[in-house]
Order: sequence, then C-alpha cells, then structure tokens
Amino acid sequence: MLFSLSTRLHTSRSPLPLFTHILNLLISPTFPPKNQSFSTRPPSPKLKKPSNTEHSIDFTQTTILEALTSYTNDWKRALEFFNWVESQCRFEHTTQTYNRIIDILGKFFEFDLAWNLIDRMKQDVYSLPDHITFRVMFKRYVMAHLIKEAFSTFDRTDEFNLKDQTSFSNLIDALCEYKHVIEAEEFCLGKGDNVGKRLGFELDTKIYNMMLRGWFKMGWWKKCREFWEEMDRRGVHKDLHSYSIFMDIECKSGKPWKAVKLYKEMKKKGIELDVVAYNTVIRAIGLSDGVDVAVRLYREMMELGCEPNVVTYNIILKFLCESGRVREAYQVLHKMCRSGCAPNVITYHSFFGCLETPREILLMFDRMNESGIRPRMDTYVTLMRKFGRWGFLRPVFIVWKKMEEHGVSPDEFAYNALIDALVQKGEFGMARKYDEEMLAKGLSAKPRVELGTEEDLKYDEQMIAIKLLAEPRVELGR
Repeated sequence: MLFSLSTRLHTSRSPLPLFTHILNLLISPTFPPKNQSFSTRPPSPKLKKPSNTEHSIDFTQTTILEALTSYTNDWKRALEFFNWVESQCRFEHTTQTYNRIIDILGKFFEFDLAWNLIDRMKQDVYSLPDHITFRVMFKRYVMAHLIKEAFSTFDRTDEFNLKDQTSFSNLIDALCEYKHVIEAEEFCLGKGDNVGKRLGFELDTKIYNMMLRGWFKMGWWKKCREFWEEMDRRGVHKDLHSYSIFMDIECKSGKPWKAVKLYKEMKKKGIELDVVAYNTVIRAIGLSDGVDVAVRLYREMMELGCEPNVVTYNIILKFLCESGRVREAYQVLHKMCRSGCAPNVITYHSFFGCLETPREILLMFDRMNESGIRPRMDTYVTLMRKFGRWGFLRPVFIVWKKMEEHGVSPDEFAYNALIDALVQKGEFGMARKYDEEMLAKGLSAKPRVELGTEEDLKYDEQMIAIKLLAEPRVELGR
C-alpha cells in the first residue's frame, strides 16, 4: 500500500514536504493498525482536526479519494485505510469520501457494511447521504441482480428526505444501465395503471430515453424498435437524445444505413444536431460507406460550426486503424493534438489494436503514459492478453509492473490475463501463486485444470527467470 499510495500522491504533484510527511506516517507503527477489524464504526469519537501535531497533516479530500480509488479492487485495504486516516490522522470524512468507500464495498457485495456507513453518515451534518450515495447503492444492487433490494433501497430514501424525482431517475437509470430494463419498464409503465404517475413521479422523455437505451444495452433490437413505436403511440416527445440513441441502435444492429436515414429525417424536422449526434452518424456512415465518406461528414460538421470532440477523432482513428491506414491515423493524432483536443485512453486503444509488434505497442504505451494519460484497467488487461496470445512473457510483466507503479490494484481480469499467459508458457507454479493471491483478495479465479499442487512453485520461479532471459528483449528505447 505504501508504494502505490506514494505513487499516486507523487503523480498528483503534491508538495514534497507534504509527500514526505505522508510517507513517514504510512511507515509508522500506526499503519496499518494491528488486529484490524473491518467494522465500519468509528474507532474513536470524532475529533476536530488539530492545527499542527506530529501525526496530523492536512489530507485533502482529493488525496483520500485517489487513495481509495487505488484500492477499488481490495475492499479490505480500502476500508482499513478509510478508518486509519480518520482515527490516526483525524481526517473528517465528507459525503464524497463516504460515497467512494460505499461504492467499493458494494462492488464486493458487502452491503451490510455499506449500510452501516450510511447510518454513520446521518450522525454528521457535514457528511449526510445524498442522491449520489443512493445512486451508488442502486447501481451495486442491480449489478448484483438484487433487484428487490434495489427497490427496497428506493423506499428507504424516504428516511433521508431523498425520495424524489432525482432518486426515481437514478433507480430507473441503474436498472436500464445494467440490463434490468424489463423490471424498469414494469415499474414505470406497469400493466394498466401507470405506476410511475401513481407514485407521483413524472415519466418524461428522459425516463423513456433511459428505457430505450436499456433495450439497446440488452441487444434486443426488435424490442428496441417496438419501444420506439410505443413512444409515438404514447405521445412522447422525441428529442435529440432519443434520436441519437435510436441511431446508435440501428448502427449496432447491423443497419447503419437506417441510422443515416434517421439523420436525414432529423435534418428535415429542423432538429439541430450536436456533436454527440454527429458522432453517431459519422460512425454509421463509416460502417456503411467507408472511412472516406465518414471523413467528409466530419468536415461538413466543422463547416456548420460544430466542433469535433475527442470521440469524433477516436471514431475516425478507429476506422483508419482497422483499415490498415496507420500512417494516416498518426497524422490525425498529430492534428488532434495541434487543434487543442487532447487524446484520451480510447485514442490509444485504436493503435494498440492495429500495431503488430510488442515493441511498437510498448512505445505507444510509453508515449501515452508520458503524456499524462493514465491507462484504464481494460488497457492493462487488453495488452497482457495480446502479448500472452503472441507467446511473450516479458511484455506481460512490463505491463504488470507499470500497473503496480501507477498504484493500481489489479482486478480479476488482470490476474486472469497474467495467469493465462503463465499457463500458456507452462509456468504452472508461478501461475498458481498469482491464482492464490487473487483468491486471498476475494477475486474470482477461472477454473484451470493445469493448476494442481504447489510442489513445483519454487522450481517454476527459477525457470521463469531463465526463460525471460532467453526471450528477445523488448525495450522501450529512446
């Protein structure tokens, strides 16, 4: 924890004295607390932050949030840090820091602990639960397919004076986002009576758009079209967002020409397109007519005064990379930077998908990091899987080490990608070691018949070092 937290604090450009003070605190005997229990009760009565004491520093909310985010895949360490920074450093938690730890606990189905924290929040006027608190709970319950509990949580929002249109929208959004749109539609529209109106909530275009997007998430294209027609029958006003979602549906269902037809219909109706709608149309035209036509629409968009955003450039880059026109993709990347539109991690994913050697990919990965763009977890996983398929272990460990340097706690997909690469190379002992490590963290490992006993672990650790030395070196080179 010391290394990863210090890395995140350093990359946040904290002042050096503060950074050194944090390190001194973290290596002190008070952290981690001995005999740590995972109670959510405050270790001691809440104290006001002193101005200057030996073991007190002014932790900012941002620092605490970043530290918790680093341990999003290790709830025990996250909760340990959450309690430690309050008891030992006298940091007064805010609603935002509570929401972050509640989200982490919900990810691992520790809902009882999450509710204990919510009860704790009620005791302090400066950290009362808000709509985000319950949006997090809705999301985590629905992701766990605990729909009954999600509805029960919605009812409990009344205890906090938060049972309103916002909470209603957040509940429907969570249900639709995580593939429980059937329950959302039943709750909103019901059979016969309008449930939403009966509960006193407005079923506006926004709610219908959520459900339309929910069917889109399910990939039930026929139901999407039926719901689109149902909106007309119910007299729902279709706005720009409605059309953008349905154009995306037509595009993803393999009918991009119908998305283009909708685009023309919008223009006839005088609906002014924003950059989001244009991005959908550019993607649709690129799929149906090719990248060159997509580029022409991109130029038309600019002529009409609609400035492209990073998503626009990413769409063009993806088409170019998939077409094997990597040199042109690099030119678009340079143009993008010159125009003041900063690339994001998706920008680099397009290049990772088309580059053909570990060296090229690692150079691009290094460029991304040097530009200040932090990889996402799926970035690490994608690269490790790709190198593993190619039969290279050294690049896999380079990416794994970089993940540790960034203070990112690996999730189950990262562990499984590493273990798969080790199994493919016959390094069963080392693979077993990481398999046991992820299980100890409460992460789900894939069943692998290759991983049996532990008697070969020490031998495999020696053999993997020999094999790594025998592999062609993949350096980042300057």
